Amino acid sequence: MNRPQRPAAQDLPEPSIIPTVGWHCSHFYYRFQRAALNTIDDRDSARTELIAALSLSENGPARLQTSIVSGHKADFGLMIMDPDPLVIEKANQNILNTRLGATLESTYSYVSLTEISEYVPTLEQYGQRLIEEGDEEGTPAFTAKLEAYEQREPIMRKQRLTPDFPKWPATCFYPMNKKRDVGENWFMLDFAERNSLMSEHARSGREFAGKVQQLITTSVGLDDWEWGVTLWARNPEYLKDIVYRMRFDEASARYAEFGPFYTSYICEPTAMIEHCGI
Repeated sequence: MNRPQRPAAQDLPEPSIIPTVGWHCSHFYYRFQRAALNTIDDRDSARTELIAALSLSENGPARLQTSIVSGHKADFGLMIMDPDPLVIEKANQNILNTRLGATLESTYSYVSLTEISEYVPTLEQYGQRLIEEGDEEGTPAFTAKLEAYEQREPIMRKQRLTPDFPKWPATCFYPMNKKRDVGENWFMLDFAERNSLMSEHARSGREFAGKVQQLITTSVGLDDWEWGVTLWARNPEYLKDIVYRMRFDEASARYAEFGPFYTSYICEPTAMIEHCGI
């Protein structure tokens, strides 16, 4: 079983809260306490104050997205990303420190880091995968696929580490683990088997290209679950379709455990406040 190699002491970076690769990522969910809203004077000014705290600014985080949560788990959610985790947490505190922030109940949060998965194939591994899937090495079709992957690989890696949020209306977040049960322990499988299972999983995801965009962030050692999954979709029905389709992959059906799902709809802060009737 392959394990990460421990770096030599001279290769270690200086102590820092900034990742050497990637960004910090946090999801926050809030609910308005309606009774507390009656204590707020000058509601218009208080709304303006909260909208400013929810908006991207020059000194704020690199990414901030507001959404209206469907169901009773929360009224609205935020997804915030930045190299500095304290910039993310400061954005959360700025919201809570507004006058309307005093009426908010924090219902859930999740912290993680972006990463390049060990299962993302190199150019050579991708070529081998094409051969295993039936392409003949050296043919024009094989060469074209290999060249296309070479061109998009840097873009894919950037999108995994410092992603732009798509301009799509529906989003869903959920945490997940890989099982460590007797006979179904993901971490006891060798890399080749895990890689094969994740390749199948990736093929299922590619069926939804143009419909769903996915970001996997790691929370191993950082939060209660091991990974966070954020999906954005052109339509909420695609969220349903992709999760159902991927449930049949062995990596999911046999080895995955899932936490709570938070489905929400992207909007500007002003629209969220109006929707909540604040």
